[in-house]
Amino acid sequence: MNTDPRPTPALTIPAAAATEWAVPAHWKAVDFISDLHLGDDTPHTFEAWKSHLQHTPADAVVILGDWFEMWVGDDLRTQGLAAQCVEVLAQVSQQRTVAFMIGNRDFLIGADMLAACHLKGLDDPTVMVGFGERVLITHGDALCLSDTAYQQFRAMVRNPAWQKQALSLPQAERVRIGAQMRHQSEQKKDGRSAPADWADVDFPAAVAWLEAARSATMIHGHTHRPGTETMAPGYVRHVLSDWDLDHPPYRAEVLRWSAAGLHRVAAAVSRA
Repeated sequence: MNTDPRPTPALTIPAAAATEWAVPAHWKAVDFISDLHLGDDTPHTFEAWKSHLQHTPADAVVILGDWFEMWVGDDLRTQGLAAQCVEVLAQVSQQRTVAFMIGNRDFLIGADMLAACHLKGLDDPTVMVGFGERVLITHGDALCLSDTAYQQFRAMVRNPAWQKQALSLPQAERVRIGAQMRHQSEQKKDGRSAPADWADVDFPAAVAWLEAARSATMIHGHTHRPGTETMAPGYVRHVLSDWDLDHPPYRAEVLRWSAAGLHRVAAAVSRA
């Protein structure tokens, strides 16, 4: 599995035209979360995610990417943490809708995992239509245009031919390569002091997406810089928090959408 981004084609921006998802009229609230980065070393984060899914008053929970720290194939869904997630979602899906959009860490999640978890798969971007609004949701990585090396890498690993080749490798080899890629990512991250130093969404590109979607509001994750910001007159973005209850500073925040608008709530969690 080649992980060298140099042979990839020139950077292109995904089409701004977004799939639409109409919120059922009887829904009272939708929760947005992202960047949980679940792995074997995040047991408290897993428990917080599980507890929120089970007890939120929302009618739906939308996971906007990076559910897992690394995902190397749906055939691993019966093992370890992945199997626990499947079990949780099989139960939760009987109570409320759970939707998922792939991120930069779990782009190999496919139809088998979605079906096992009873998840609604979402295109990136998607426009949610409800509560009298049109809200554009995206993971956010496709809009971080200043990180050209990552954008070239993204173009490569989202290529169906590359993914087919990658998934044809033995499980052990995929796990090894995934661990190597994670280590390289952590090394790169250590060279930057904080998320504030990471590449951010390109505002003109984001506004172009919103204009094409006939929306004034964007929700995204990826950058680990939670907050609300005006990108241009009349166009606002809401950035989701990452979740981590295993490594301080601890954080677990939800963005809740209802007829009252968008507001942030702390996930009810315990580290006992």
